[in-house]
Amino acid sequence: MDKYTGKKLDGRYEIRELIGVGGMANVYHCYDTIDAREVAIKILKDEFLDNEDFIRRFKNESKAIAVLNHPNIVRVYDVSFGDMIQYIVMEYIDGITLKEYIDMQKVLDWKETVHLTTQILKALQHAHENGIVHRDIKPHNIMLLQDGTIKVTDFGIARFSSNATRTMTEQAIGSVHYIAPEQARGEKTDGKTDIYSVGVMMYEMLTGALPFDGDSAVTVALMQLQAKAKRPREINPDIPEGLEEITMKAMQKNPDDRYLSAVEMLSDIERFRLNPSIVFNYQYGEKQAPVEEPDAEVDTAPEYEDPDDDLEEEYYEEEVPVRSPVLSAIKGIIIAALISIVIFGGVAAYQGYISSQPKEVEVPNFVGMTLSEANAANNGKFNFTYVSRYSDDIPVDSIIEQSPAGGSKKMKEGSTIELIVNSADTTVTVPYISGTIGSEEIIQRIESANLVPKVLYVESDQTSQKVDAVYPPTGTEVKIGSTVYVFVSKGITKQKIKMPSIKGYNAEEAVAALKEAGFTSYKVEYDDKIEAGKDEVVRQNPLQGSEIPSDYEITVVCSKGENKEKSVNIEVDLPSTVTEEVKLTVLVDGAIDSDNTKEVIPAYSPYYTVSVKVKKDASIVVLLNDEKYREYKVNYDDNSVNLENSYTFTPKETEAVTEAPQVPDEQTEVTTEQSEV
Repeated sequence: MDKYTGKKLDGRYEIRELIGVGGMANVYHCYDTIDAREVAIKILKDEFLDNEDFIRRFKNESKAIAVLNHPNIVRVYDVSFGDMIQYIVMEYIDGITLKEYIDMQKVLDWKETVHLTTQILKALQHAHENGIVHRDIKPHNIMLLQDGTIKVTDFGIARFSSNATRTMTEQAIGSVHYIAPEQARGEKTDGKTDIYSVGVMMYEMLTGALPFDGDSAVTVALMQLQAKAKRPREINPDIPEGLEEITMKAMQKNPDDRYLSAVEMLSDIERFRLNPSIVFNYQYGEKQAPVEEPDAEVDTAPEYEDPDDDLEEEYYEEEVPVRSPVLSAIKGIIIAALISIVIFGGVAAYQGYISSQPKEVEVPNFVGMTLSEANAANNGKFNFTYVSRYSDDIPVDSIIEQSPAGGSKKMKEGSTIELIVNSADTTVTVPYISGTIGSEEIIQRIESANLVPKVLYVESDQTSQKVDAVYPPTGTEVKIGSTVYVFVSKGITKQKIKMPSIKGYNAEEAVAALKEAGFTSYKVEYDDKIEAGKDEVVRQNPLQGSEIPSDYEITVVCSKGENKEKSVNIEVDLPSTVTEEVKLTVLVDGAIDSDNTKEVIPAYSPYYTVSVKVKKDASIVVLLNDEKYREYKVNYDDNSVNLENSYTFTPKETEAVTEAPQVPDEQTEVTTEQSEV
């Protein structure tokens, strides 16, 4: 037992039991004697009372929760920051952590995941709107009540968003399996940091596995930064595609690719809840800018201009001085030669330009070719765009049609031709399926849509061999070659029953209630750490309200009732005629109670109160001078005491003993008389 259990804090809070041990604080189940209510008190550990960082974090938690008031966030009633003890008084949550629930259930169905995630996001929405980022969202910090309500707890490393820092010691402090990449790098955190952690929790609830796990915290942190998580549907194909998309969007490593707020994520979850077959088609990373195709019919060549025009104009406008005939003749020859060179050069350039222009050729026919064959035949003359379509008539990757059609017209080389390709990426609609699986028509209907049927047999309310459900649902657009799961009933083999609440019953009453509900398998375990009545049920698995098969083994956890020690007072009547000193010994269930072993003089104190401590029904024997004097029976439940047997005590050498005490009495009387005289 630690130093606080059984004590009263500040004269108000009775500390009953230790219910949680954390890194910097312990949590106790207490009773507020003033407001008459159960509370939980978080007390900072003694070794951190001189640690400013831990004290700051502890105070920060109280500040964070104090400004919040939401049904899905634990409430704070009182705080105290003294030199000798620092504590936070909070709402007492009678439940288990979400982590414990996941470990028990292994995999949660999507409806339950949506129900729990919605409550968590609403709590975070309230916190974020008040400027608080939790920064340590994980199932260990989510409490689950019997009625399915959740409470977000442990704001120990929460920060007001306006005060967020970038230091590794301040930021990378959450649980490494749920930490966001920017938090692991020590970068600034905001509401999207909590969104990432919610995504990881959804992943764990839906698959029963963590997206990243390793031998050490460092390994997991590096995976958070660099590795790509396996898609949830690869682990659990029963997860609807839309819910998988929501989970993966929340877990994007780039914060800008995640949901911008809890409100935005709640909106998508609500859309999914109303239509579980919805597909969001999220895209991440850089968006491709649309590429504009050039107009193949427009000739963009520059208009030809004769280079001689300007030369001749310049030449003839120039003023020519008088020269000798010889010089004039030489100059004329040179100029004529230059003009000839320019003219012939211009003509050659024009002919070169004309020859470089795209030729108009007849459009080739690529239908029936594969893409590689079409590219080889094209030899770079035309540009291709592609449209996917599927056909059974020709092989995949072959060209079904083209536009313009082959031989239909002439086009300049470099123009664009649209090819319609037989592609496996083509989408088709899941056909309507019902009836009995024995009919080959169902299989043929799926295969005729170029889909792959897979039959799974399940327990159902439907009659045997009847189609119970189809996934993806009828009407959903999927890629050809996709698997369509046909869930076929194998009949009702196990009845499912709603789990009743048996908390507070004793073990016998709990088993009777389970039998009455229809359950056939159960086991009773005992927990000696929880103070409650003997055999009182303190926990049950599964939780109340869970629908489970009738033969599922129910675990009933009861209290041993031995921890809670009671003090019982017994008033023993002593033989008043005995004036000598006698030895009084108390035996509790045959063992000597040393605290109640004393020397007494019955004549001076005819009644003696014995206080014994018991954890169960007990037999109390009182001895006088090692002789049996009284026998009592203590009832643990109601603290009652019954006298079972009584014996007469006769002291040895009674006369000598009775005369001896008279001497001091006479002396006392003489002294008194002398005093009066």
